[in-house]
This record gives sequence, C-alpha cells and structure tokens, in this order.
Amino acid sequence: MPVYLSLLFLFLAGSFSKIHAQEKDYAIHANIIYHFTKYIEWPANKKSGDFIIGIVGDSPLYDELIINVANKTVGKQKIVIRKFPSGATSFSCHILFIGEDKSSDLKKIVLHTAGDPVLLVTEDEGLARLGSCINFITVSDHLKLEINKNNIGQRDLSIASELLQLGKLIQ
Repeated sequence: MPVYLSLLFLFLAGSFSKIHAQEKDYAIHANIIYHFTKYIEWPANKKSGDFIIGIVGDSPLYDELIINVANKTVGKQKIVIRKFPSGATSFSCHILFIGEDKSSDLKKIVLHTAGDPVLLVTEDEGLARLGSCINFITVSDHLKLEINKNNIGQRDLSIASELLQLGKLIQ
C-alpha cells in the first residue's frame, strides 16, 4: 500500500487545487472516489463479484466515472458504475454517491442502507453530520473532504489513517 499512498498524496495535492464554486470538476471527484477504494476496507463478503459504484441523482459525475474509472479494478474486482433511480429503496453497491440535487434524500438513503457496508459520499454542506461518510465541500475555492469516521464505522467499513489526515473530521 505504500505505493498507493504516495500516488494518492500526489494526486490529491494536485486535485485539491483551486476550483470555481460554480464549476465543479467532476473528473477530480471521480478520481478521488476511485482512490477511496485504496483506503477504505470493506468486509470479506464484499470482496468478490463486481465492485459497484452507484450514483443517485442527476450528476455529471456519472459520465466522469464511466470515462475515468469504469475500466479499472479494486483488487480482483471489476469496477461497475450504476445509476440508481430516485426513490430507490435498495442500493446494492460498495460506494454510493448522492448528487447535490438529491441531498434532501440523504436521511432516507441512510435508513435504507443502515447496517450495509456502503460508503455514502455526498457534496453538500453539512451532510457528514447527517449520515454521509465522506462529503465533498468547497472552501475558499478549494475542494475539501469532510470525513465522519463514526458513520464509516457503523457501516462495518474501516478507513486508513492516511485518508483521515487528508480531510476534516466531523462528529
């Protein structure tokens, strides 16, 4: 994992550069989400079959994940990108990104995925306190991460200390 650690730090150092609040670069989001796979540990029963990254909402991230991540793997698992419809009650995936347009659905999604090893990733202010595991925010035109370690732990996931150091811890 040290090689991945070096790559992640190099990537994130460049990725968290200045962005315009109005124009989010979802290619950066897609790459960071892919790198989460190196620093989040899923239970053994989630390490076979496809590695599924799901999206709820109408987000440009879907296309960026297809372009930049869909041809990669997590260990021996092929990454598959799946879009879930609004109002879905079941989310069979490893990572679930909830687009800004569906932030108001977070509470329902948290309930529907309670106890499941699904890393919930969001992009709206304050969502790490409301059930999200990792939340993208923009601070002074810089992309930042809010990380809720408790929410991650409640989902039977573990997070590497290296990733914790890159974000702001939220309780």
